[in-house]
Amino acid sequence: MPDGTIPARFSVTPRAFAQVAEIAAREDRPGTGLRVAVLAGGCSGFQYSFQLDDAVAEDDLVLEGEGSRVMIDPVSLDLLAGAQLDWADELIGAHFTVKNPQAASGCGCGASFSLG
Repeated sequence: MPDGTIPARFSVTPRAFAQVAEIAAREDRPGTGLRVAVLAGGCSGFQYSFQLDDAVAEDDLVLEGEGSRVMIDPVSLDLLAGAQLDWADELIGAHFTVKNPQAASGCGCGASFSLG
């Protein structure tokens, strides 16, 4: 969808899209996207992974906005249903954040979560 939302699936804020574009430009990788994934591990069972990626798999969900794109594989998407990717610029540092309604608990750093 043009606004970066898949109903009841996953959404990306304009601020997060803009930051992906800024990071890609700073890394001299225009047109690259941000791959969001959920991996086993972390202090709470699952952890979020964010990395620039030039390749889009056939079964990826691809959301586009603000001149950038975000890709998510189907397995991660199941664990991110209803979640939202945002960008936070706080005193402790700037970083991507995920507001995930499926996360029953998380760790203090916000990069790890467990399911209920």
